[in-house]
Amino acid sequence: MNLTLTPPQWDDVNELLAFELANRAFFERWINARPEAYYNVEGVQRAIENALLEASEDRAYQYLIRENGVLVGRINFTQVRRRYYHSASLGYRMGAEFTGRGLARQAVALGLQKAFGEHALKRIEATVRPENPGSLRVLQRSGFTQYGHSRKAFLLDGQWFDLLLFEVHAPALSHASR
Repeated sequence: MNLTLTPPQWDDVNELLAFELANRAFFERWINARPEAYYNVEGVQRAIENALLEASEDRAYQYLIRENGVLVGRINFTQVRRRYYHSASLGYRMGAEFTGRGLARQAVALGLQKAFGEHALKRIEATVRPENPGSLRVLQRSGFTQYGHSRKAFLLDGQWFDLLLFEVHAPALSHASR
């Protein structure tokens, strides 16, 4: 399996829109729905423009996950905090037909290489609902450790859910001179 992470580009618009539409109901089981205005060419173009702007300003980094050139998911590092922290929050989503094959774990490993290398981050945080065992396993197998449990912290479709809080730190040697 050949997995790659690439920032979204203008020529990804149609493929990204098709991916989001095909997986919309699947994603909305776990995260809040995107605005309806997102689900058209102009909406995805605005999202790509925003992703490129946030990356240029060191505020967030978004990547498309491809297996042998096919879009299978997305991964992002948001809420980049530099001064004193050098941290970010991890988020990822795999298309429904691509779950259960270890692709998310491999994508997280590649993403952490970028976060700790190219982006020189020191700490990555992630949250997961206890009802999402697949995502929980991805974080645990990717070296994340749980450091908290936030009760009734996430509102989805009018219902409050708990969140488990996870973190992973950059390998000590990679930041020894920073």
